[in-house]
Amino acid sequence: MLATSLRLTALSAAKKSSCINTTTAATTTSRCFASAPVDFDHFSSGWEKDSSEYKTEGKFHIETFNKISPLGLARFPSDNYEVREDWENNNAHAILLRSHKLQESEVDVSVRAIARCGAGTNNVPVARMSELGIPVFNTPGANANAVKELVLCGLFLGSRRLVAGINHMKQLGEQGLQKERVEKDKSMFGGREIAGKTLAIIGMGHIGAATAREASALGMKTVGYDPALSIESALKLPREINIADSISSAVAEADYISLNIPYIKGEGGTHGIIGKDVLSHMKDDAVLLNFARGELVDSDAMKEFLDRGDGRYISDFPDDVLWNHKNAILLPHLGASTEEAEETAAAMAADTIQAYLEHGTIRNSVNFPAAALPQRSEGSIRVTVATKNIPGMLAFISDVFAKHGINIMQQI
Repeated sequence: MLATSLRLTALSAAKKSSCINTTTAATTTSRCFASAPVDFDHFSSGWEKDSSEYKTEGKFHIETFNKISPLGLARFPSDNYEVREDWENNNAHAILLRSHKLQESEVDVSVRAIARCGAGTNNVPVARMSELGIPVFNTPGANANAVKELVLCGLFLGSRRLVAGINHMKQLGEQGLQKERVEKDKSMFGGREIAGKTLAIIGMGHIGAATAREASALGMKTVGYDPALSIESALKLPREINIADSISSAVAEADYISLNIPYIKGEGGTHGIIGKDVLSHMKDDAVLLNFARGELVDSDAMKEFLDRGDGRYISDFPDDVLWNHKNAILLPHLGASTEEAEETAAAMAADTIQAYLEHGTIRNSVNFPAAALPQRSEGSIRVTVATKNIPGMLAFISDVFAKHGINIMQQI
């Protein structure tokens, strides 16, 4: 797909053309190019401009799913935006959501952008939104500190049998035997310290880099693997970290392994990437920390690994195979569940939506390229065109504008 932003001067020419309409935020925008063929198969609710629900002309309408942090939503100035959980007549201009699994039927023709308050967007039909010319945004790094802290908690949970010890004390308490048995039974829950141990970090983005820094500060040795390591993330890594050339080589000498990679379906994706092959390279007593996505780990292969040694699996996701294994601890997806992370993600999503609706700026989009134009001059309008990436398309669009006397001042 090709996305192009154009800045146009449309003075008297715009008045003569029925194909370029610039209107207020609360009214529709006509998107036609003379006699250009249009293939637009999209859900339509029959929304009408004159609906009684349509009371805030001149304002952008933002629809939210899930509970979005009020502090984040407060970033939308009330003079220009109205935020609601449900627009009965489907006239929202943008959607904000967290974990809600968005259906195309919930994305009406008035929607111009979708923002997910979080990093993953597997609950949004991204490919279909690309076809419809709707950018999907996420908030990378907004929950990094919250997840990093839980990864560190996982290090300790995997080092000391804390959960088993807590449960044992409860059982003794029910029998009135806590004080009598505590010193005798504590040997059942021995562990090890993390200082001097090696942590392998698979994926060194915001969370991975932060985890590496904290682990290094705690006296751990670190080794990392990330074939897509960015310069920004590399600059945040501790100087002592060793970079491996494969997952297998990264985990080979590691006492702990932290997964921090996205879940990608399909051929060449990351589904079940931690399977028998990778597990065969791990130490028998290695601890795998999965605070990324449950689908990254082959549960059956993981069970075999846990059955044959003293390895541990600490995960933030449910697992039908490992839920009651003695060497597995499964948490109810708590990684980003902090007040601070939710506020940061909501604020970041709100800022991103505002920048796009008001200025056409695209940043942190998972399906559109980054784009930013300087403030447009008086008498000009901005148009974003999403097309298939085929030969001659830009020339065709330019020709349509030229035929209507509209000059393209700038394009990216």
